[in-house]
Amino acid sequence: MTKQIWLNLPVKNVARAKDFFWKIGFSFNEQHDTPNSTCMVVGENHFVVMLFEEILFSGFSQNAITDTKSSSEILISIDAESKEEVDELAKKVEEAGGTLFAQPAESQGWMYGFGFADLDGHRWNVLFMDFSKLS
Repeated sequence: MTKQIWLNLPVKNVARAKDFFWKIGFSFNEQHDTPNSTCMVVGENHFVVMLFEEILFSGFSQNAITDTKSSSEILISIDAESKEEVDELAKKVEEAGGTLFAQPAESQGWMYGFGFADLDGHRWNVLFMDFSKLS
């Protein structure tokens, strides 16, 4: 049945979005780049996040694009290997122009993470999960 899943996100400017995500440490499969899209690869399993110019994205989805200043359609969560990696990524996000909506902090006694909005307002959650502390 299904062999792979990927996420498609609308962006105002593909080049700016690509530069932002590159600065915070994501990689790209430039083989799939076009002037209106780019293929971001996330994690060890190479999860694909396609970034499409808004006009192209709305053509695919045949629906209006969510106003990320006033609402969220999705929260994208990614894991980190340590608390230090969480803190480092939070710093990179701010330096690259992203917005932290939740500062790095402990949560529920076994997680440490932060939340950020990318240049287009999509919300991301970065977590280090210490399962040895999970009761």
